[in-house]
Amino acid sequence: MPGLSAPSSSTRLPVALAPSLVEEFIEVRRDIHRHPEMAFDEHRTAGLVAEQLQAWGYQVTTGLGGTGVVAQRVRGSGTRRIGLRADMDALPIIENTGLAWSSCHHGVMHACGHDGHTAMLLAAAKHLSLHGEFDGTLNLIFQPAEEGAGGALKMMEDGLFERFPCDAIFAMHNMPGYAQGQLVFRSGPTMASSDYVTITLHGRGGHGGMPHRADDPLVAASSLVMALQTIVSRNTDPMQPVVITVGAFNAGHANNVIPDAAKLEIGVRALDPEVRRATERRIKALVAAHAESFNVRADIDWRPGYAVLVNDPDETRFAIDVARRHFGDDRVNPDGAMLTGSEDFAFMLERVPGCYLFIGNGSGDEAGACMVHNPAYDFNDGNIAIGAAYWVALAQDYLRPIPDGKPSRP
Repeated sequence: MPGLSAPSSSTRLPVALAPSLVEEFIEVRRDIHRHPEMAFDEHRTAGLVAEQLQAWGYQVTTGLGGTGVVAQRVRGSGTRRIGLRADMDALPIIENTGLAWSSCHHGVMHACGHDGHTAMLLAAAKHLSLHGEFDGTLNLIFQPAEEGAGGALKMMEDGLFERFPCDAIFAMHNMPGYAQGQLVFRSGPTMASSDYVTITLHGRGGHGGMPHRADDPLVAASSLVMALQTIVSRNTDPMQPVVITVGAFNAGHANNVIPDAAKLEIGVRALDPEVRRATERRIKALVAAHAESFNVRADIDWRPGYAVLVNDPDETRFAIDVARRHFGDDRVNPDGAMLTGSEDFAFMLERVPGCYLFIGNGSGDEAGACMVHNPAYDFNDGNIAIGAAYWVALAQDYLRPIPDGKPSRP
């Protein structure tokens, strides 16, 4: 978004959401939390979202990417178009919070705060429908299946940006470890790519007491587990983060039998696209060399996951300016840490410039400090007011009316 800047930050103009609206969407958040739904099964959640948005006068489209919802509102004659995205799906985790709004579906839980993300964007949508001052097109995107299933890609395959063009797009995720309500930004590479690899080494089984008459794939796989880490320590620039995790090792059933095969399940993460490609090449070469040296055969099943999430510098600068203007410097961290978690909003950012930011869920002894993907996690309801207010401020500043006869964007 070159050339677009927020109004001067010399005067803070806070967005005020009615306390009754905040309380309303805390209850909405807890209702969604009680009824979590897995990837592409968010029918109840999507229905709740669509029904409310329609009641507030948005043009609502359902079914994108299966269970995705897009709400559009056009005001004035402005040509700018902004997209705000929230995710809706839950995780296959047994909840252990003991809260009154705990999941009523055993084994399914909102352990990543997508219930809160949905509620924040809904609260902003209602405020903007009643009090919003903007000139242009507002696209609100409620996405299914972020947790590994690629709902962003599915929505894009269904024509998301062709049907609802955006000049810039933004998303927000809660983050335990930062103080509650702190707004955290990072320009450039921000979250890692994720790839998944199954390596199967096929050998020749035999008697445990006569290993010379077998070709032991378990020993070959054990050596490979250690060798893979040399890609991080010896083949990659130390200033470029890479994570190679062997999460599962399966081979054999008895202590006196050499198995025919050994299988490794591996996760690979990187924060640079070229490093990601180089790591793939090196893993495949190392596996092939190991297999040959141990006289076994290797099969590699490489499954590309999410891309590196790269925040556009101009859009990130704008998003930071908005946060400072409306919330003050003390609530803004403009240089947050890179994260090795992954996020399919990365695919949207490959198509449309934008920024993925974080809102602190709690740190230290604060409520909300428990890390995501944990059975004891819960979204911090104090963020409903702050997160929704930020979305309102961002949308209005991006789509601010143009004064008659005066250019508003230098």
